[in-house]
Amino acid sequence: MKSGFTLPEVALALVIAGLLLGIALPRLTALKQEVTIEQAAQSLVSAHRRARTLAVTRGHPAILSVAERNLRITLSGAPQPQWVGPGPAEHGIAVTGAPRDLTFSPLGITTGFSNATFTLSLGAAARSVVISRLGRIRILRGP
Repeated sequence: MKSGFTLPEVALALVIAGLLLGIALPRLTALKQEVTIEQAAQSLVSAHRRARTLAVTRGHPAILSVAERNLRITLSGAPQPQWVGPGPAEHGIAVTGAPRDLTFSPLGITTGFSNATFTLSLGAAARSVVISRLGRIRILRGP
């Protein structure tokens, strides 16, 4: 007696595996998009907190520049940025809202037109990052 699988058994196993993959793949893609969009939103929150902390600890205004390709923190009057990080577009995420510069005073609050909403979207996943003038920041699900 020989051990092994027959051709119909192997074909049936492949058909079942293909069906399971066909069912699971769209859900895995949506999950990956949700994780990627959440990471981008958290990156924006992190840059906001970093700029605010830098302004308070250095005693000089700090400017957070939010653009599609990068996030940049520069101290007022400094020729070079203190920190540069990748923007949402580096991960394939679309950003609605014009590029903005948020200026943090040494007191930790933003000055000028600092209320901002950035909407990040990737496929069906979307987050809105809302920044208030007083430094509060929220991440909202959906557009």
